[in-house]
Amino acid sequence: MRKIEHLGLAVENMDEAIKTFEILLNTPCYKLEEVISEHVRTAFFQVGESKIELLEATDQASAIAKFIAKKGRGIHHIAFDVENIEAEIKRLSENGFELIHQIPKSGADNKLIAFLHPKSTEGILIELCQEKTTD
Repeated sequence: MRKIEHLGLAVENMDEAIKTFEILLNTPCYKLEEVISEHVRTAFFQVGESKIELLEATDQASAIAKFIAKKGRGIHHIAFDVENIEAEIKRLSENGFELIHQIPKSGADNKLIAFLHPKSTEGILIELCQEKTTD
């Protein structure tokens, strides 16, 4: 793992959350994106070498809607930048971590992603991220 890529924050109202974080971080949101497969709308802020990702559910059946219903708004996950996501999935699996995704999938912000189950990471949802290449 090379760095914390971003912190994912579950929000109920994206427009209000963007205004709050633009003032708080003193920087504009640089990207809005909908990930249709995950039923989520995202907004990104650059903070030094890392990012903040706001996540708003677009469907009540989405993981974000379920998270907010169970735990309320707040930190949803920590994402780590990795050089080779397939190798990290293999390494972590071999070391007993429970994976939600055995195979990387397409995520927001031009990333391949895979999640580790919180049961094996001290109750914290962990995301692995690798920049997609344009080969």
